Amino acid sequence: MENGELLLRTMPMPADTNSNGDIFGGWLMSQMDLAGGMLAKELMRGRCATVAADAFKFIRPVNVGDVVCCYGLVKHVGTTSLCIGLQVWVRRSHEPSSEYVLVTAADFTYVAIDEQGVKREYAKTDPRLTPERCE
Repeated sequence: MENGELLLRTMPMPADTNSNGDIFGGWLMSQMDLAGGMLAKELMRGRCATVAADAFKFIRPVNVGDVVCCYGLVKHVGTTSLCIGLQVWVRRSHEPSSEYVLVTAADFTYVAIDEQGVKREYAKTDPRLTPERCE
């Protein structure tokens, strides 16, 4: 992802496959939510929750042993929420080329919450939250 930052790097295992031998889409979604949630918690400086995952596009299958990299970029900043555009790129384990290919993308929205789970405002002090840094 040209302007995104690497948030998570992992490798799927045989237990993560569906009946076709491909990695479950749900496994990829959970890795994306983990990656986006870590960034959201850092930017919101505290507890947050996933409230939406939109515009999922599964472009190519992922295989056991592929190097899976999740990149993210803040797309929208709200008073209590933010939207992070996430992309997953993989380097194929079975191909000699070391090029990465895009396999899925989606937008995740997170809301800042307090200890009781109630929405809260958060400080926009991180430079990644400035309008000129957002898509």
